[in-house]
Amino acid sequence: MNLIILGPPGAGKGTQAAFIASEQNIPHISTGDMLREAIKNGTELGLQAKAVMDAGNLVSDELIIELVKERISQDDCKNGFLFDGFPRTESQAYALDSLLENFNTSISGMIALEVDDEILISRLLERGKDSGRADDSNREIIENRISEYYNKTAILKTYYQRKNCYYGVNGIGEIDEITSRIIDVMSKI
Repeated sequence: MNLIILGPPGAGKGTQAAFIASEQNIPHISTGDMLREAIKNGTELGLQAKAVMDAGNLVSDELIIELVKERISQDDCKNGFLFDGFPRTESQAYALDSLLENFNTSISGMIALEVDDEILISRLLERGKDSGRADDSNREIIENRISEYYNKTAILKTYYQRKNCYYGVNGIGEIDEITSRIIDVMSKI
């Protein structure tokens, strides 16, 4: 099963992704974690990414796709994988589809956690108290991050609906309630 989990900042993607990956016995793949790991290990892609990031720029889709290609080529991905927060744009989704065709596979389902903005803001401000993350402690920054998600990533809903593999999940409630909803959705994928 090849899955994607998406949702705005504060929706609980990381928490639910860990559960899904464990439940399905597939690797949880975060492109952010992959970038940090490649940089730390000094790989060729990591060095390229570091140069781009050190210059204050965003890593290109091409570089991200190369990292993804490298990762899904590994043995632990043979029975599937879960992308956490990737793809983020329609161009990344197209590139991912093209890449997966080379592996004779495709995305089985995209699970989107849906949460009202005020709840997201409240969750992130609360998380900011514990995490010390500046981007979780400032309402204006949080609102901008949520806006960026809606402008760039939420459009993937339509993309995956056209492929009949979009599954919206109510992300409001206790963690185990949300997990239960995801289990129900996964039984339909």
